[in-house]
Amino acid sequence: MKAESLFPATILVIAPHPDDETLGCGGTILKLKAKGASVHWLIVTTMKDVSGFPQERVPVRAEEIESVQKAYGFDDVHHCSLPAAALDTLAKGKLVDAIGAVIKYVKPDCIYIPYRNDVHSDHAAVFDAAISATKTFRAPFVKAIYAYETLSETDFCLRPDDPGFRPNLYEDISDYLDQKISIMSLFDGEMGMFPFPRSEECLRALATLRGAQSNCLAAEAFMILKEIR
Repeated sequence: MKAESLFPATILVIAPHPDDETLGCGGTILKLKAKGASVHWLIVTTMKDVSGFPQERVPVRAEEIESVQKAYGFDDVHHCSLPAAALDTLAKGKLVDAIGAVIKYVKPDCIYIPYRNDVHSDHAAVFDAAISATKTFRAPFVKAIYAYETLSETDFCLRPDDPGFRPNLYEDISDYLDQKISIMSLFDGEMGMFPFPRSEECLRALATLRGAQSNCLAAEAFMILKEIR
């Protein structure tokens, strides 16, 4: 298999919340863009008008998203604007329709989604909706779907029936790890001091572990859910 085959022309990265895309596949996004791929960012949730979130953070978050968009060079950013931390309270059809509409608009060759058994209920809901929206008769243009791991969500699942995140695809991000961490720092308040899981030390440690598993200095790991060649 030629390396270029791993980099389709159009990519959709689905993030339940802004920062999930960076934690899970920030280095891969940078690598894809460097190879000339068209990369779209779908943010499923919003804090606006959602109880439990300080509303003064809403304009700040909008500025963060704009800064992150520029840092990655995303070709476009799409929003479902559904309530954060409450996706499991919505009718599944509403979430499927919202995500499906973006998928039909972008027509991606490849989609990145969060791992199904992350501890955050929003991640599980997004996974289920994305899988439903990408059935081959609904989205025949989607040739690959990969699940990413999210520090502070994937690693904290304690379900006894969860087999755990078991990657079978690794992306060498040795040249992009520093930039990934720099972009993550654009999300004010999302990073913390070690041993907080969303810390520079933890981001580097996970990348180093995945790199050791794949014979490179730093890597991101994924589970292949679907590939049509």
